[in-house]
Amino acid sequence: MKYAPLIAAALLISGVAEAADIKVLSTQATEEAYKELVAQFEKSSGHKVSTIFTGTLDVQKRLAAGETYDLIIMADAAVDDQIKLGKAVAGSRVNLAKSAVGAGVKAGAPKPDISSVDALKKTLLAAKSIGYSTGPSGVYIISMFDKLGVGTEVKPKLTQTPTGVFVGTIVANGTVEIGFQQVSEMSQFPGVDYVGPLPSAVQQVTTFSVGAHTAAKEPQAAKALVNFLSAPAAAPAYKKRGLDPA
Repeated sequence: MKYAPLIAAALLISGVAEAADIKVLSTQATEEAYKELVAQFEKSSGHKVSTIFTGTLDVQKRLAAGETYDLIIMADAAVDDQIKLGKAVAGSRVNLAKSAVGAGVKAGAPKPDISSVDALKKTLLAAKSIGYSTGPSGVYIISMFDKLGVGTEVKPKLTQTPTGVFVGTIVANGTVEIGFQQVSEMSQFPGVDYVGPLPSAVQQVTTFSVGAHTAAKEPQAAKALVNFLSAPAAAPAYKKRGLDPA
């Protein structure tokens, strides 16, 4: 057994040599839960994870420009679109978490009633200004306004944040009176009081997923990260940020 220390050292060196730097491009709905889970993953695996968080439009722009990553995290339909475009590997999509759409107001401001469809309509018509995003929640919000029959009335009140900018930013600084975005992005934003989710009759739940980039340089390590992010043990990290595990 005199060679045991050498064997152990060799294994240690081998493990370090195999440590990978995983590159991820992600939208922001799962950001806080993801950061917590990635810290755990790095500690347990020895791999390093470098992540760019940005808006959906910017993710699409970066991928179209030929930037390469190991993984991309977006809404499930957006990942499917990247598969069709040849930027993500067919069959690689794994669902991580789901988020409903919610509303927020500036901290300390009165919370409007959005508990029913009628109450939501009254709140929208009474609001002086309304914020929404360029991401999946923003696309849905515009269609919801039309569905409620208030699209024309609220259009002059709308402010859309640029890609990558949280709606909570323009709520917290008073630019808009009320804002709508994914619950995971709105409910814990500094300077914002979370009002609640949209009524179930007009709610939309988005599933956020991860897919493997076709030009991935660390596919095996990236797969290990996907397994970690989608494991049952990851559920608490998602739930405490207003997300439901997929």
